[in-house]
Amino acid sequence: MVSFNTQQLARATLISAALFQSATAVANITEDSYFYGQSPPVYPSPPQPGSASWATAYAKAVALVSQMTLEEKANITVGYTPMTGCSGETGSVPRLNWPGVCLSDAGNGLRATDFVNGWPSGVHVGAAWNRNLAYQRALHMGGEFKKKGVNVALGPVVGPLGRVAEGGRNWEGISNDPYLCGALAAESVSGIQTAGVMTSVKHYIGNEQETNRVPDGDVAAVSSNIDDKTLHELYLWPFTDAVHAGTGSIMCSYNRINNSYACQNSKTLNGILKTELGFEGFVVSDWGAQHTGLDSALAGLDVVMPESTYWGVNGGNLTIAVNNGSLTEARVTDMATRLISAWYQMGQDVDFPEKGIGMALDYSTPHTPIYARDPSSQTVLLNGALEGHVLVKNTNSALPLKSPKLLSIFGYDAVAPNKMDVPSPSDVIATWTFGFESLLTYVPFISTTAPPQIAINGTIISGGGSGANAPAYISAPFDAIKEQAYLDGTSLFWDFYDNDPAIDTSSDACLVFINAFATEGSDRIGLHDDYSDALIQNVAANCSNTIVTIHNAGVRLVDQWIDHPNITAVIFAHLPGQDSGRALVQLLYGYQSFSGKLPYTVAKNESDYVNAGEPILPEGEFQLFPQDNFTEGVYIDYRGFDQKNVTPRYEFGFGLTYTTFEYSELTIEKLAGVSTSYLPPPADVIEGGIASLWDVVAQVTATITNTGSVDAAEIAQLYVGIPGGPVRQLRGFSKVDIPVGSNVTVEFDLLRRDLSEWGVTEQSWVLQSGSYPIYVGASSRDLPLVGTLTI
Repeated sequence: MVSFNTQQLARATLISAALFQSATAVANITEDSYFYGQSPPVYPSPPQPGSASWATAYAKAVALVSQMTLEEKANITVGYTPMTGCSGETGSVPRLNWPGVCLSDAGNGLRATDFVNGWPSGVHVGAAWNRNLAYQRALHMGGEFKKKGVNVALGPVVGPLGRVAEGGRNWEGISNDPYLCGALAAESVSGIQTAGVMTSVKHYIGNEQETNRVPDGDVAAVSSNIDDKTLHELYLWPFTDAVHAGTGSIMCSYNRINNSYACQNSKTLNGILKTELGFEGFVVSDWGAQHTGLDSALAGLDVVMPESTYWGVNGGNLTIAVNNGSLTEARVTDMATRLISAWYQMGQDVDFPEKGIGMALDYSTPHTPIYARDPSSQTVLLNGALEGHVLVKNTNSALPLKSPKLLSIFGYDAVAPNKMDVPSPSDVIATWTFGFESLLTYVPFISTTAPPQIAINGTIISGGGSGANAPAYISAPFDAIKEQAYLDGTSLFWDFYDNDPAIDTSSDACLVFINAFATEGSDRIGLHDDYSDALIQNVAANCSNTIVTIHNAGVRLVDQWIDHPNITAVIFAHLPGQDSGRALVQLLYGYQSFSGKLPYTVAKNESDYVNAGEPILPEGEFQLFPQDNFTEGVYIDYRGFDQKNVTPRYEFGFGLTYTTFEYSELTIEKLAGVSTSYLPPPADVIEGGIASLWDVVAQVTATITNTGSVDAAEIAQLYVGIPGGPVRQLRGFSKVDIPVGSNVTVEFDLLRRDLSEWGVTEQSWVLQSGSYPIYVGASSRDLPLVGTLTI
């Protein structure tokens, strides 16, 4: 037996007893829509399919691995302490000239190094609703990873999906809607991998909070208890898109899923990912997320990072397990084959840079610089920053600004972070590293003496933790405003530190900058903070044209002040990356129109969120084994608001531009030959599941006319009412530029997958006969075009 852990066995016995006493037992998961916290066993771990799109890479990998000894195959499944700035490195096989791979954070840009760019974060990509821009961002970002010798980019993030509004890592993800998240994640996978770098899509699966995400002493990691239907229709959806796009890797998460740790959960790894979805690549653990040896190997884990106590130095315990009959050599062979075939699939066997080149362990000592920034990235960086800004209020044509005589600027978020402002360590609740970590360039912080929940000493372009990236520079709002003021002859007054500042009554406008910070490792303690709200109210009390910009790492509530008559414009600026200020000024002054829309719902109160938006804490008999029951099912975010008929402050998909649009001419066409039967397993499985799920079964078109006075882009959205499910679910979007007075016809393809529900009894996707309401419009609650698709 490999790495037999008696403490873990005792914990497993205790939790089994607790679940037996407190939960309804189900003999067969197909007979009940809820697992009740029990994850069924699925063995053995299926070997890599080696399907047509992977055939060449698979054949090369099989040929190479066949020359390896058992010890060599085991060696490349475990991580080693990197000799470079890589986040992790696998073992190598020098005898066969196989170098191993370098894995590095993050899905938002390469961190902990120099001469790279600070890209817009995942939530900013979601707010842009732009497939091509997501692809271009990923392509250029992937090029930086490759130039630095990084084989695997640890991202994009599609879990958390945003179930918990206060989730500390929601900003790394793309959207709270699985369709939008999956569509843009697929583009991100394609872009990065076109650059020759593998993606490792994370965190698989149910990783929806930071509270209790990892074991702490005798307390186990939280168990995300998710029913079969919800798992498939919500949390698995964007991972499915990523697998369909060909991702080379999936990262298993820290949490437990139905009381089985994610990196040893045979149902989600063997049963769903590797069998149902036909995943070709390798499963890698999150850093330190392995909790067993033999069990994790049997359950489908392929590579362990950053090292493995359980599989042993050089994978020695795997070798022992094979030799004593506990583990088949075929499983170890499959681990190695999956890793190496992904390496071949990305073309990394030809002219790939040395692992981690130019990524020094200590940047304060002499090192060889590798300049990874491509000048052609500048347009993509700026456009990415521009399109993720969302204008939610603009009364009295407060924006765009028109050569103001005097602008007054307030708020801690207006300027670039200043390390001098960091308080003593005893005052710091949380820190985040901005810039490459070895230099600790900037450290925005959350403090007890200043307000919680915010980075008080400067603007934020990213959240905190392993998802933060390394900017080449920061264009802060005030920096860019000064340049514009110089061109316009505008006078500026500013006060970045006083929460109740003096205000010159001659100000044409008062710009207030606040932020809402979030970081890996802890969940937010709320969705607004009194300090920032007071600042806004104090300025608005004395300035009749107050414009608020929020750099927000997730949902930020605004109802403390949104209806104040002197607050004329509000912008959710999200996390734009290093061109933050430059992009904002182009929008404030009307050089570009706003075009972003919310990728989540902004409530009026925290309690409006279906699950109350609070991370689950251990309590009662389960204090050693925290349980988080996803009893709301698929009804998170706008689905939940619709179900409960709760009016949000700003609905999912909402956003203003500087013009107006009119929708007309809805057409709905069902394509011939659509069968309404379910898709029985086994069937023709490709990457992403049964092949016919990706067939187009219907097409929808609509016409959009720019009826205003400014050229701008509109994001048309299509929602479907699937019988028996939520009132409506996003199933299409199209971002189109429309000149003044012109119209554009948008087209949506509806796949069989888009119209199906997961059949728990059938254990397959079911396309029902009947009527499907079709809605097209500007947001989830502004849908002027309504029709019906009959199947």
